[in-house]
Amino acid sequence: MDLLEKLTILTDAAKYDAACTSSGVRRGYQDGKIGSTSDMGCCHSFSADGRCITLLKVLLSNDCCYNCKYCVNRCTNDTPRASFTPEELAELTIGFFRRNYIEGLFLSSAVLHSPDYSVELMIRALSILRNEYRFNGYIHAKAIPGTSPELIERLGLLADRLSVNIELPSEAGLKALAPNKTKQGILRPMTQIRDRNIENRRELVQYRHAPKFAPAGQSTQLIIGATPDNDLHILNLTQSLYDRYRLKRVFYSAYVPVVENTLLPSLDTKPPLLREHRLYQADWLLRFYGFRAHELLDESAPDFDPLLDPKCCWAMRHPEFFPVEVNHADYEALLRVPGIGVVSARRILVARRAGSLRTEDLKKLGVVMKRAQYFLTCSGRLATPLRLSQSGILSSLMAVERNALPAPQLEQLSLFDQVG
Repeated sequence: MDLLEKLTILTDAAKYDAACTSSGVRRGYQDGKIGSTSDMGCCHSFSADGRCITLLKVLLSNDCCYNCKYCVNRCTNDTPRASFTPEELAELTIGFFRRNYIEGLFLSSAVLHSPDYSVELMIRALSILRNEYRFNGYIHAKAIPGTSPELIERLGLLADRLSVNIELPSEAGLKALAPNKTKQGILRPMTQIRDRNIENRRELVQYRHAPKFAPAGQSTQLIIGATPDNDLHILNLTQSLYDRYRLKRVFYSAYVPVVENTLLPSLDTKPPLLREHRLYQADWLLRFYGFRAHELLDESAPDFDPLLDPKCCWAMRHPEFFPVEVNHADYEALLRVPGIGVVSARRILVARRAGSLRTEDLKKLGVVMKRAQYFLTCSGRLATPLRLSQSGILSSLMAVERNALPAPQLEQLSLFDQVG
């Protein structure tokens, strides 16, 4: 099999890994090396089917010895198999970089023989890139659960970001669909990466030229829709991962039916893209808006409303919090208002130092008035002259949401309307 055939197979096999992540690390020009990273990072991927390009997103191998029932690369599935040698992968990556096709590498792998064996091959490929080709660009590497601590350490010294996929939201789901993986096997390397990052920050304070260990932190990925876990369980898990393991991102991947199994949704089932979209919106609220998981969902409402975004849902359930006076509210209160984001909240704080803000000023500051108008006052006056009932506000917000959704999610929203 030639290199192009391997590339076609292994980039296609990597398309289920979420790679849209900024690096969050700055490493500028260094004498004798090529490439660099910046704060904006790399946030796209390159594959044989023509998707966006800045990261080469590829598997080292799709020849897996595990039998995860949801995975297209499971050992019992009849699919073309291919593996790069470390030398081939390093040469391919540096060749793409020199042609200005990519800015960095997103490297994952199936479990070839064992986790340690697979990660050793990844380390060898990255070592060639860093040491022989002097590549200084962004590298995101997937650490395989069950890998020994010594290999995680070596991988972290070569990569900018590490990720350990938690895959399924519950231990019961892992036992049923991924019998070769365990909860402890996943959480152990996450704990090591967290602790090593903390230790490395201390080293860098004392020794400026100490080697950096995964300076862009770690992330993980969850498959949504393959198991019956509700959104409340997933969001509580997400909150716990951020609190305990200091993750930079949790990625949600709507399950795409690729194999037939009685424990999985049928092949005719469409990926739950709208549910994935709501989880990403909620994730944003956890990371940047000061919300906690228990505020967004509870046992009485364990799943997100497909017709309305999570922030608007929270606002409709807490009328006692509103209206918010934009000329006096603090930053945290402004962030709770639908239609006000992190940037517009900061702009409001700066702008009101020069004088009282009027309703017409808010749109100029980036406030989405179609959402915010029902929850704000300006100098005691409501932002909208319309005094709608709770149901009227809800209908208006749903109409705004419908116009804002991308086409795939909008199609699924129409299905919910038909069911309703």
